[in-house]
Amino acid sequence: MKILIAGVGKLGFQLAEAFSGKDNDVTVMDPKAQALQKTSDQLDVLAMQQNGVEIKSLKQARIHETDLVIAVTDDDETNMLIAFLSKRMGCKKSIARVRNPEYSRQSDFIKKEMEIDYIVNPELATSVEIIRYLMKGLPVHTEDFAHGKIVLADVKVQNLCEMAGQYVKNLNYEEKVLIAAVYRNGNVIIPHGETRIEETDVLYVIGEKDDVNSFTQRCGIPQDKKITKKVVILGGGRIGYYLADKLLKTGVQVKIIEESRDRCKYLAETLNNALIIHGDGTDINLLEEESIFEADALVSLTGLDEENLLLSLLAKQYHMKKVIAKVSRPNYIPIIEKLGVDVAVNPVTITASEILRFVQGGKVLSFSLLFGGKAEVTELIVQEKAYVTEKKLKDLELPRGLIIGSVLRNNKVIIPDGETVITAGDRVVIFATKDDSADFEKYFYPPKRGLLNELWNRHKSSGKPTGI
Repeated sequence: MKILIAGVGKLGFQLAEAFSGKDNDVTVMDPKAQALQKTSDQLDVLAMQQNGVEIKSLKQARIHETDLVIAVTDDDETNMLIAFLSKRMGCKKSIARVRNPEYSRQSDFIKKEMEIDYIVNPELATSVEIIRYLMKGLPVHTEDFAHGKIVLADVKVQNLCEMAGQYVKNLNYEEKVLIAAVYRNGNVIIPHGETRIEETDVLYVIGEKDDVNSFTQRCGIPQDKKITKKVVILGGGRIGYYLADKLLKTGVQVKIIEESRDRCKYLAETLNNALIIHGDGTDINLLEEESIFEADALVSLTGLDEENLLLSLLAKQYHMKKVIAKVSRPNYIPIIEKLGVDVAVNPVTITASEILRFVQGGKVLSFSLLFGGKAEVTELIVQEKAYVTEKKLKDLELPRGLIIGSVLRNNKVIIPDGETVITAGDRVVIFATKDDSADFEKYFYPPKRGLLNELWNRHKSSGKPTGI
C-alpha cells in the first residue's frame, strides 16, 4: 500500500514506524527539516520537506497513485484541507486528525462535505479509554475483545501470591486463562514453558472475564466492585473536557482543578453540573481543603508527565481506589505503572491504534498497540484456506514473537494449547511483538493468487509459508 503521512510529530512518527514494517511504500511530508531527518534516519521511508496544503507538493508525492493520506500536523484546519485536497486529486482514502471540540460536534458533516474517510480525535479517544477503566468492575486494566467475552488484563507479579520465581510450565491454576506476554525491563516476551517469572514482571493474561477476575482474586489482588460515583480531574484541557462531559452524562460527580482562569471560565460555561476549581493541582493544601482524596478516582491530565506522576503517587498514598495518569512518552508507562499507579494512558499510542484499526478495515475486528508500539493485539476472523487451519498449533512453527491467545467458536471461548486446531470462521485474538507483527497475515489469511500462491503451495510441506 502506498501511504503519505503529512506531519511528522510524535503521532506521525509512530504511524510511519508501524506502516513501514509491513511491506508498505511510506512517504512522510513536513516543512520542518529536523523532524524529517529523525524519521528518515530511523525508518525506511521517503522524506519530503514540503507543505502538504500546497497542490504542487501533493503532485510531487504522486497523490493520484496514493492509497492513503494521513494528515496529522499540529493544525486542525491544515489536516482537513490536506485530506480534502488529497481526495479531490485522486487519493483513495484520507484521514485527518481533528482536536477542536467545536469541530468534533460536527465531524459527520465535515467528513461528508469534505469527503474525508475518517476523522480521529486523540483527546476524545483518550477520554473514552479512561472511562473504560473507570467504569469496569475488574481491579486491573483490561482490553475487551469478542464483544466483551474475552479480556486481556495486565497484572503485576508483585501483586500475585507466590508466583515470582516459578517457571510457566509449573504454574497451576484452575481458571482457563493464558499468559500471553510478559513485560520485563522495557522488553516484551512471548513466554513458553521454560520462561521464569520475575517479581518485577507485568503479565498479560487473557481469558473469559469471569476467569480473569477469578484468577486475580485467587492470586491475592483485592476485588473492589464499588461503583465510581465521584471523579477528580487535574487539568482542564481537551482530554479533561471530553472526560468530564462523558462522565456527567452517566451521572458521575466531577470536580476539575485547572490553573488557567480563562480555561476555568470556558469549562464552567460548557460543562453543566461540573464543579470547576481555579487553582494549582500540585498544591497539597488545596487538594486537602477540597477533599480531593475522598473521591472514588483521580485522573491527572496536566501537561507535564512528571506532575502527573507525582500527583498520582500522592493520590495512592491517600489510598484512592483508582488513579490514572496521562503520559506523553510511551517509555514512561511501564515505569509509572510499576510505581503503583493503576493506569498510564498515552494519547499518541491510543490514536495510532485507532488509525491502524480503521486502515485494517474489514480484515480485523479490533486492534491495539501496547508498550508504545512494541507489541500489537489483533482480533480477527480466520479465513478459508488460511495457513493456520491446516495443523495443530504445536505443528505450525509460528514465530516465537506471536501467540494465539484465545479463540471464540460457536460463542464459546477456547484457551488454545498445542493440540488445538484452528478452523475457518474462528474469531481469534493474536498477540505479536513488533518484529513478528508484520507477518501475521500470512498465517491467518489465504495466500494471494498467482506466483505467490504457487510458491506457497510448493513450500507448504516445509512447515511454514514462504518468506517466514
